[in-house]
Amino acid sequence: MNKQISILGCGWLGLPLAKALIEKGFSIKGSTTSENKLSILEENTIEPFLINLLEDKIEGNIQGFLNKSEILIIDIPPGLRGEKKHLDSARCDKIKVFVEKMKTLATQIEKSEIKKVLFVSSTSVYSDVFPIEEFTEETPTNPDTESGKQLVEVEELLLGNPNFNTIILRFGGLIGEDRHPIKYLAGKENVDNPDGFINFIHQEDCIGIIKAIIEKGLRQAQYDSVNNEEILKRVQNDKGLRQAQSDNRVKNEILKQVQHENQIFNAVAPQHPTREEYYHKKARIMNLALPIFAKDTVSKGKIISSAKIEKLLGYTFKKEI
Repeated sequence: MNKQISILGCGWLGLPLAKALIEKGFSIKGSTTSENKLSILEENTIEPFLINLLEDKIEGNIQGFLNKSEILIIDIPPGLRGEKKHLDSARCDKIKVFVEKMKTLATQIEKSEIKKVLFVSSTSVYSDVFPIEEFTEETPTNPDTESGKQLVEVEELLLGNPNFNTIILRFGGLIGEDRHPIKYLAGKENVDNPDGFINFIHQEDCIGIIKAIIEKGLRQAQYDSVNNEEILKRVQNDKGLRQAQSDNRVKNEILKQVQHENQIFNAVAPQHPTREEYYHKKARIMNLALPIFAKDTVSKGKIISSAKIEKLLGYTFKKEI
């Protein structure tokens, strides 16, 4: 495997990810939109690039950034965190630009040696529902925020591009040693959805999952996890192969097909306490004022399953939320 990786967006997640990959022997090209951060990347032995994506062009040496890398990790958000579900047209247009930026980026990826794209998406592609349900990667997306809708559109854009393989990582709410939503909810009143469920993932596990995909290689992970029952089922479903159920050549052909599929992964810690239970517990631990939850409305929510990533990659979550 080529040991060089390009990371578009060396921010809260991208920078520590780059450091972790460097420790594993990879060479990293990293991008930022701020000139002030170029020296930080360089200090951490990351080859720095000043890249700014626009809807109709890219400012910066994008081909130099992609050159000789086979893997590109895209970790840039569509923006408007904490947005309301209904936005004025100007703010909607601002988010819509994200899709156009990704279209422009895709044309440059096509010209490069990139073979695999890892796109950091979000579980916001699933809306909260009542009654609360468990969502897997097979659940149809149904975002109720503008940024969620644009993430879905970008996912489809990348997955539909035949020039490279795409892995979509739908991370839950991101937390870390320096980042936790209770700091913003402490002492607030009328907080909604007390009986909704938490779907968070720690920064350390985000990095661990990406490392697992890269180090083990998704193709090998798929090969390891495809059991004989799945192989047999695929053989039986093809009339032309029914007589060859025990033929190793046929099995290998099926495995080869599976190995080249794009993939979508939900990535959320397996613990799912209710919002009220969780935030009250964290407030007490951090010695913060308890948030007061509204009790007169029905709680909506979702439970995101990460069973696929645990099975397919053999990944065990390291950090409890």
